[in-house]
Amino acid sequence: MPRVMVFPFMLKNQPGPYRDILERAGFEVVYPQDNSAVLANPEALVAELQGIDAALAGMEPFNARVLAGSQLRVVSRMGVGYDAVDVPSASELGVAVCIAPGTNQDSVAEQTIALMFGVARGFPGRDQEVRSGQWKRQSLPRLAGRTLGLVGLGRIGRAVVPRAVGLGLKVIACDPCADPEFVRQSGVRLVSFDELLAEADIVSLHAPACAETNDLINRDTLARMKRGSILINTARGNLVDEDALAEAIASGHLFGAGLDAFKIEPLPLDSPLLKVDRVLLAPHMGGLDLESEVAMSSLAAQCIVDLHEGRWPEGCVVNEQIRSGWQWR
Repeated sequence: MPRVMVFPFMLKNQPGPYRDILERAGFEVVYPQDNSAVLANPEALVAELQGIDAALAGMEPFNARVLAGSQLRVVSRMGVGYDAVDVPSASELGVAVCIAPGTNQDSVAEQTIALMFGVARGFPGRDQEVRSGQWKRQSLPRLAGRTLGLVGLGRIGRAVVPRAVGLGLKVIACDPCADPEFVRQSGVRLVSFDELLAEADIVSLHAPACAETNDLINRDTLARMKRGSILINTARGNLVDEDALAEAIASGHLFGAGLDAFKIEPLPLDSPLLKVDRVLLAPHMGGLDLESEVAMSSLAAQCIVDLHEGRWPEGCVVNEQIRSGWQWR
């Protein structure tokens, strides 16, 4: 009987459609003993993976050492990002890397709007003031009529647009691969990255993690953002130089930031982001709501089953180049 290890903490020992899909297909479903250990320690992850054929993965570090030290045939991510997986090493070893596209964009879009509103309306500071007995009633700029700049106009960026427009925001975006029909119908104005930084009152990141986007937001690009603007990141932590961001907020150049992703997760307690005001933080849960949890885990499970039964999960395999000749040995 093939064995699949289910890593996302919210699924641990829980029934659900994902488990039904796997068990109906003849898989034994198991869970890691210590979710925290496998997130922080690749050696612990290797130990957990012994005798495991497939992983329904969260944010675990599937690096070259982990992949080589296992017998995995599939790493199927409960989500759309895959920067925690060494895809070139997986390809060399014949391990299919899958994602769950089209399952969480509405959740991330809502998180984006929530962080944007929280920062713009002065939270969590206002809540903390009231709790401490202070009663400050400082006016802040209204969001309606301001300009939201989306860095990336894929599924998530596109899901943000109607929500932002409905709130009275003007939307600009930079994305060389933007869908022209969506741009035409939505009224989004495409601009260059430099133009976006100069015009946007809120810059929201929706770009993938790759070498080209590493520290996309840095001292130079922060300096080119409008004074008093807001940065939102519900994408990936490697897009932002966190030291530079903390400095830009502390100096008053940026009004604040709402962040759902970080370079190191969990965020270290000595992070400079914890030492500045007007920063709203979330534990990388933008893509998680009750509906997306079911959709993502179900699709991730179905990808594993399809590959085991000889079907290729179209549109879900990141390393498509291994398709020819791939087998579940």
